[in-house]
Amino acid sequence: MTTTLAGGRAARRQTMRRIRPRRSPAVPLVIALWAGAAAVLWLWWDNTPSLADNTARILAAGRITGLLAGYLMALVVLQMARVPALERRVGSDRVARWHAMSGRYTICLVIAHIFLTMWAYALQAGKTLGDIVQQTIDSINTLPDMGKAAIGTGLLFVIAFISIGPIRRKVPYDTWYHVHLLTYAAVYLSFWHQITTGNEFAVQPSAKTFWYGLYGTVTALVLWYRILTPIRLNLRHRMYVEAVIEETPGVVSVLIGGRKLHRMGAEAGQFFRWRFLAPGMRFSSHPYSLSAAPRPGLLRITVKAIGDHSERLRELEPGTKVWAEGPYGALTAQRRSRGKVLLVAGGVGITPMRALFETLPGAAGDITLLYRANSTQDLALWDELSAIAEERGARLMYAVNSPDGERPDISAERLQQKLPDIDKHDVFMCGPPGFAQSVYEALRGAGVPARRIHHESFEM
Repeated sequence: MTTTLAGGRAARRQTMRRIRPRRSPAVPLVIALWAGAAAVLWLWWDNTPSLADNTARILAAGRITGLLAGYLMALVVLQMARVPALERRVGSDRVARWHAMSGRYTICLVIAHIFLTMWAYALQAGKTLGDIVQQTIDSINTLPDMGKAAIGTGLLFVIAFISIGPIRRKVPYDTWYHVHLLTYAAVYLSFWHQITTGNEFAVQPSAKTFWYGLYGTVTALVLWYRILTPIRLNLRHRMYVEAVIEETPGVVSVLIGGRKLHRMGAEAGQFFRWRFLAPGMRFSSHPYSLSAAPRPGLLRITVKAIGDHSERLRELEPGTKVWAEGPYGALTAQRRSRGKVLLVAGGVGITPMRALFETLPGAAGDITLLYRANSTQDLALWDELSAIAEERGARLMYAVNSPDGERPDISAERLQQKLPDIDKHDVFMCGPPGFAQSVYEALRGAGVPARRIHHESFEM
């Protein structure tokens, strides 16, 4: 059985406007990030006297690594705050990569800060490098707020360890997610020793004001967007499971009812983080894309069973309460810059592509969807896609394995055969990382500029 949702024309009218792509603020944000780092360096330089000996140089290096680590900690938390300007304009996947990169740099700077500072303290006390462990213990026991900082640092190391690629892939998603939330506690505990023991903040009140302002702003954004905004969203729309329908073997659609859902601000191509208040699922929050444009009283997600949480979706009972956070993601019509569009979907990546296929405005022949699956039986939502293609005069193609298991050819040459003017298209793409990378390379080989290949990964 498959679901069929009407209303594509109404949804399309919401995006029917002159093509004017919204510019990503990524470049200005990166410039602002480096400007902040430069300000931190100036703060250190302005409060650093002449470095007379090696001990002073080592201590100065410990101070600068500590300041930069403190600055990056604030950015790490900011990147977890789900600020709409980041999540919907820059893109959730890019923000997640920024967060991971910032986290790695933070850990390296924290290690350098601890090692260099404790080494300098040991030398000042007439000790040697071999006494650095004892010096660290003594500092924790005697300096203000160092005990909190030690606990916070330990939490950061645990989070970093569980986020290492091979370990991350073996840890259940829910375990990783909840351990990752300890970042807030780690940063809070580490903050206070910066103020009480940092030389820059002791001698320059304006520096302390700046630091409080930085961390205070980030804290306010976290409280607003991670806590208050989701509460307001869910109290207003009061979502619940309306039905669960099997689309193909292993793929189910969950229909979600509620109040005035079309006013949530969601667009085709976006996703929410969903929490279903059913036994065994209350403490799990997972990102799933909308597989149709929002209707006044209905949202839909379509999910492939690839883990414990997704497998349990088929067991949801009608009436189950739903808690959602979002919408997130920048894979929307706002990225479009050309009249013609190619949508490429791999596997369950069809969900956001189906919503875009329905809603992207265009004349007959302007919109093309290429759907990659292992077999025709795995082509979820195919009946709906066929109906949309017929109604809109859009082009629908599929690429499945041959009976002997041979994979279809999705090369630059093959794409140019099917779409001779492919280099004049915008391309929206969603699918597994390996598939996305191979299609990206084929598109580039076919002459599609990188700026017109739009892809977003929701594995976070």
